Amino acid sequence: MSLRLHGKEPPASWHSSRNRGGKGAGKGYVREDMECSHYMKNFDVGHVPLRLPRAKQLLASIDRNFGTLAFCKRYLDRIGETKYHMALKNLCDAGIIDPCPPLCDIKGSYTAQFEHTFYLHPTRKEVLSKGEDY
Repeated sequence: MSLRLHGKEPPASWHSSRNRGGKGAGKGYVREDMECSHYMKNFDVGHVPLRLPRAKQLLASIDRNFGTLAFCKRYLDRIGETKYHMALKNLCDAGIIDPCPPLCDIKGSYTAQFEHTFYLHPTRKEVLSKGEDY
C-alpha cells in the first residue's frame, strides 16, 4: 500500500523513521490498538459499486462534509447522521474508507496525534498539510 499524506508522497526516509519515539518514553514504535473511532476516505479509490443504499447516502454525506479529511463518529453525529454503523463498515470493507485506529506504544507512554501532518528533518520541520489555517 502506498502511503500518502494530504495527497503528497512523504520522503523515502520517513517510511523507516516514522515510528521512532522521543527520549525513551516508550519502546519507540507504535501499533494499532483499541476500538477504531477515526476514519478517512481513501485518496486513490476510484468508483466502487455499492449495493447498500444507506452506504451510498453515507458516502455522499462524507464527500460533502469531509472529502478526504479524517473524521470521527462524533462528527457524523454532529452533521445529523444516524444509524450509520453498518453503512460505515460496508464502506470500510469496500476499501473506500480507511479506518484509522488509535496508536499505542506501551502502557503509560504517550503517542502524539496532530491536526497537521509534518515531517521532522534532521535540522528543521516541514508541515505537509499547510493551508490557510496554519
